[in-house]
Amino acid sequence: MKSIWNGAIGFGLVNIPIKLYSASESSSLDLDMLDRRDLANIKYKRVNDKSGKEVDWENIVKGYRLEDRYIILENEDFEAASPEKNKIFSIEQFVKEEEIDSVYFETPYFLEPQKHGENAYSLLFEALKKTKMVGVGTFVLRNKEIMGIIKPFEELLIINKIRFPEELREYEELKVPKAKTKPGELKLAISLIEQNSEPFNTEQFKDQYSADLLKIIKKKAKGKPLKVSKTKEADIKTIDLMEKLKASLQKSKKNVS
Repeated sequence: MKSIWNGAIGFGLVNIPIKLYSASESSSLDLDMLDRRDLANIKYKRVNDKSGKEVDWENIVKGYRLEDRYIILENEDFEAASPEKNKIFSIEQFVKEEEIDSVYFETPYFLEPQKHGENAYSLLFEALKKTKMVGVGTFVLRNKEIMGIIKPFEELLIINKIRFPEELREYEELKVPKAKTKPGELKLAISLIEQNSEPFNTEQFKDQYSADLLKIIKKKAKGKPLKVSKTKEADIKTIDLMEKLKASLQKSKKNVS
């Protein structure tokens, strides 16, 4: 596993040297784009918009359009912006994780202590575990400021990236009617939720679509015929909500027994 950021956690006046590793990866199959006629790979090229010619990586720069011209940014410009955040994830406050709405959560990263940081790393791990708190702070990763929480996860610390408030889109334009809830329907809906409530277990959930797709690929490789089973369309025209809820409760009871 290759680290993607070397820096430190700022815990009060204590700096804990750490390495950051990506903690997640896509479970979808790695599919290539091919030309149907000869199965040749489709390649993406970096093309100059004016000349139409391909551009080498060494000639590509990053720029920001300010009014009517581009301002080119060099590596030292990125380093000059909040230089301390390029090297330190400074914990600015401690909060209960449940205070942060799940809509803000994004990517997790593993943290590994570097040499001479082991004791302070273990101290922060145990302190967060005992207090059941998480540390909130920001740092710069790949020329972008990241907000995240640091928390214990199994036997190590992780940083879980969270969105800035301005990254959430407005939803006022969506049409969400406020329908009146009937007491009887609400009671049945609550019963259905309670009947299917259990402690969360990640092992119950798998990427079944990718697994099924891989089975199809293997069958096609062996020249086996593919049988496509038709699925029933979801009944979106709910006429009697009460009857649907009662039927759902009955089905749920059978599954439990």
